[in-house]
Amino acid sequence: MDIHQHIDELVAETQKKSAHLGQIQQPTQKESGADWVQRAGESRGRPLFYPYVGTGNGYGCYVELTDGSVKLDLINGIGVHILGHSHPKLQKASLTAALSDVVVQGNLQPNKEYTLLLEKITEIASRNSKLKHAWLTTSGSMSGEIALKIARQKTNGARHIIAMDNAFAGRSTMMAEITDNLAFKQGQPDYNEVLRVPFYDSADPESSKKSLEIFKSHLEKHKGDISCFTFEPMQGEGGYNVAPREFFVPMLELCKSSGIPVWFDEVQTFCRTGHFFAFETLCLSEYVDICTVAKSLQTAATIYTPELNPKPGLVSGTFAGSSVALASALTVLNELDQNDYMGAEGKINQIHKKFIAMLNRLNTTSCKGLLRDAAGLGLMVAVIPLDGTKPTMIALAKKLFENGLMCFGCGRGPFKLRFLLPAVLTDEDIERAGTILEKTILEMKNA
Repeated sequence: MDIHQHIDELVAETQKKSAHLGQIQQPTQKESGADWVQRAGESRGRPLFYPYVGTGNGYGCYVELTDGSVKLDLINGIGVHILGHSHPKLQKASLTAALSDVVVQGNLQPNKEYTLLLEKITEIASRNSKLKHAWLTTSGSMSGEIALKIARQKTNGARHIIAMDNAFAGRSTMMAEITDNLAFKQGQPDYNEVLRVPFYDSADPESSKKSLEIFKSHLEKHKGDISCFTFEPMQGEGGYNVAPREFFVPMLELCKSSGIPVWFDEVQTFCRTGHFFAFETLCLSEYVDICTVAKSLQTAATIYTPELNPKPGLVSGTFAGSSVALASALTVLNELDQNDYMGAEGKINQIHKKFIAMLNRLNTTSCKGLLRDAAGLGLMVAVIPLDGTKPTMIALAKKLFENGLMCFGCGRGPFKLRFLLPAVLTDEDIERAGTILEKTILEMKNA
């Protein structure tokens, strides 16, 4: 039998077997599931946040755990599984790539998947920006490290970085510095290289003016020693904070006139805002010099203009990603590009509108005032639950998990429920999510 025909049959068989997982199920093997969870926690030195160890089976927005339960997965590995679980095109790409000669590809010995993925990323990026080149790596943090090295080389070793309050850039040593959360760098030295600017505050009519004045003060005080301005066009871990285009433009214009590279951190927003890049969604394409992406990409990449193309020796690395990850990444990009996901009326924005409408409906009816300020971009949605405190948010997230829905938290106060919606979410799934949210919110309220 031809190997490709055999792969097609395997994918079809898997789809048939997993189709029954398209609904929530309660645990049927609690003892076995608890054992797996305990083993995972003991091996890594701390418990899992959720008692979650998957079986490897899932279907669409649903995932099966080792305790026999099936959850509605609306966090997707914190934004990795944008096409949900067991997507047939991803399964086929993965199986085919797994039969190639190497497990991992790198910059010295790439296979075809490496080249095809680079071509696709740069083709998409160059449609509406000056970005022309990319370097593949294996995590969002590493893509950020590469971005910073490129920016510093361009600015002759300039030391300082302008970044936003409440930023999250990753957990490597330097990315933890850019990240504005002391809990993420306990026991670490402070290198005093990051200059902060407040992110947009919709409740303060002077927010944009204040941020711009602070930005200007950094430029004056550290003239000639600023390597880049980096920000998430929509903040992720910091609270799903969104700013209008007008907030960014004056700062970006100053960067342009001062020769300071602009680095858009799109590790979480990539593929999720209704366009491939949030800088397109916000109409800021003309300002981008460097862009970092990961998560939905299945691997990671640093994308840059020809002017910032690094000199040989600055950027290298053994790993660009596994053959399966690179093939899967190409499949994700092609699927999103070719099947009406993007654009104002694309599938992503339709999901966004319906999910926001569901949250707002609950907030004005049975859960009145208990699911406030639902907002976000595209597949990234957050809402303030109950009293908005961290203990309440965590307790609610864990109760939702018990009731069959997976999400996560974000923000610094008020604390929010965070959803990273899969692009395969259906109207029925949204309705089911609403039912679980309503049930759980009322349970918490009446406890």
